[in-house]
Amino acid sequence: MEIDKKKDIRALTKEQLRDFFVNQGDKAFRGNQVYEWLWQKAAYSFDSMTNISKETRALLERHFVINHIRVDQMQRSTDGTIKNAVRLHDGLVVESVLIPTSKRTTACVSSQVGCSLDCKFCATARLKRMRNLNPDEIYDQVVAIDNESRLYFDRPLSNIVFMGMGEPLMNYNNVLKAIEKITSPEGLGMSPKRITVSTSGVPKMIKKMADERVKFKLAVSLHSAIDEVRTSIMPFNATFTLSDLREALAYWYQKTKSRITYEYVVWHGINDTQKDVDALVDFCRFAPSKVNLIEYNPIDDGAFRQANDDAIDRYVETLERNHITVTVRRSRGKDIDAACGQLANKS
Repeated sequence: MEIDKKKDIRALTKEQLRDFFVNQGDKAFRGNQVYEWLWQKAAYSFDSMTNISKETRALLERHFVINHIRVDQMQRSTDGTIKNAVRLHDGLVVESVLIPTSKRTTACVSSQVGCSLDCKFCATARLKRMRNLNPDEIYDQVVAIDNESRLYFDRPLSNIVFMGMGEPLMNYNNVLKAIEKITSPEGLGMSPKRITVSTSGVPKMIKKMADERVKFKLAVSLHSAIDEVRTSIMPFNATFTLSDLREALAYWYQKTKSRITYEYVVWHGINDTQKDVDALVDFCRFAPSKVNLIEYNPIDDGAFRQANDDAIDRYVETLERNHITVTVRRSRGKDIDAACGQLANKS
């Protein structure tokens, strides 16, 4: 059997694995053993499944492959941030990031090779979407960062954010399957409350998540609450308008009672006026929310520039006066192009 005809074994459910072994004249529980090796132990190869006979490992080798990722290059920032260039089984590359603080380590993972959307300030958007990542490829990024966290910081991974390359809600099914594995006791057993999915705003999929009563957190890459401004920097906003987004987020809160986080960069000459601040305050009123004001990370062409401190202070003062939680976030890993919006496979 040619290797390209072999099925990726991690595409099988546990039940399908059990059926495979029964059909081969073996015991169903053998499927449980293999499933544990694949997910809880994140096995790279069949040979590493040491409590399974050599004959059974050879059987698996004949029928299946494990399309595991490979960390091609790891870069370390002066602030401790680690960026991985992750090689996929078909040769394509994505990037993922480990962000350490004194209290936690966070994995920033990718969901697509490139991106489905067209945000003008983001390096990843310039790559365009080449394909969606499979659930196991997302899972493997998390495992790799967990291993690095234990090795370099002597503690397990504590949080996951889907803020790497790609729009997670444009790869909805695979992202949710990956989260299911990550949070399952048969996988990594992480709490869904420690996972945040960040979207640029796909109203239909936000409503779908709400209907499915997901337990993870939602963040929205907003950047302007004025349609004309947002469309100028995020052209897809012409299709997914702010009114549609707001309606979907109201639905999300009604169903989940989960606070919404808005990710927001303030740029000089784009969204740094009092009118912009007031529009954001108005947009936040319909549900409990938090605003993260994020430092801008340049992507070489100079079209976007970080707003001055007075503009940031204006946002903070106005939001706080209106009882909206606001945090100013300083970027990490800028010296290795690992900061928000910089992931573009330069390595």
